[in-house]
Amino acid sequence: MRKSLMRMTFRQLQIFRAVCESRSYSRAAEEMALTQPAVSLQIRQLEELVGQPLFDYVAKKLYLTPAAEALLRASEDVFGRLEALDMQLSDLQGSLQGQLTLAVESSAKYLVPHLFAAFREQHPEVGLQLVVVNHGQAVRRLSASRDDLLIMSQPPGDQPLDFFPFLNNPIVAVAPPQHPLCALEKLRLSDLTPFPLLVREPGSGTRRACEEYCHQKRAHFAQTVEIGSTEAQVEATIAGLGLALLPRHAVRLELARGLLRELPVEELPLQRSWCVVHGRGKRLSPVAQAFRDFIRGERAQIAELEQRFSRAG
Repeated sequence: MRKSLMRMTFRQLQIFRAVCESRSYSRAAEEMALTQPAVSLQIRQLEELVGQPLFDYVAKKLYLTPAAEALLRASEDVFGRLEALDMQLSDLQGSLQGQLTLAVESSAKYLVPHLFAAFREQHPEVGLQLVVVNHGQAVRRLSASRDDLLIMSQPPGDQPLDFFPFLNNPIVAVAPPQHPLCALEKLRLSDLTPFPLLVREPGSGTRRACEEYCHQKRAHFAQTVEIGSTEAQVEATIAGLGLALLPRHAVRLELARGLLRELPVEELPLQRSWCVVHGRGKRLSPVAQAFRDFIRGERAQIAELEQRFSRAG
């Protein structure tokens, strides 16, 4: 090992990670409670130890060099091991402490806080860092092992993974109460196709599942309107801009308040499941292992949560 690398400090790595995350010296300085010259000095010293530049400026934007990407991966390993050590030491003292880094697909964000709250009742000293992503981003984060665990539907089949389903995720058709289809007692999926369908961006897992299902059922919508988030999709449906195929969890409150109606489509709901996922062979921290075991073992609480989120009112 190069002797120069042994002179790196944890503080330098913390500052470096802040710059990588913000792609800005000034924002990193604010986050670290430092001046911008102090951040620049630490990065300059780090570059001397590494022996290569860490950042490039192109059109006033900051980009990571290959050396920076390698250092970032190494720093994630270092701080991850320190976090695991802290958790193990806490476990030896008889209490579970630390932070759970959890990535969830966007339509799961409505139920995961309730799930973690139940876990926190047993382990009050555990913190949560929650990252909300679409399906495509979840797959990329899974490949890079950026999170302790992921909660997603349809884990990718081309990666070595450990996962198990734990909660149903039914997808239903919804419309505003004044929509003419709400007056009908029974519908086929094909009855929806003359109306505009509001869909998520291409990386969305819900969109992909619905497109595959509609293709299978030969239900081809004449018009689709792309909406960038689940919240905007729900609001656009309430506003009457079109119909939507959404997880029932995501529209539970709107259905209860009468802002939306679930359409009685014979081929729906489309049944999917939420899964807890991590890379096969990944070393889980004590907190991540405890959360995984909680989800697997607390079937009564999971069943109660499923019942609560399955009710429209």
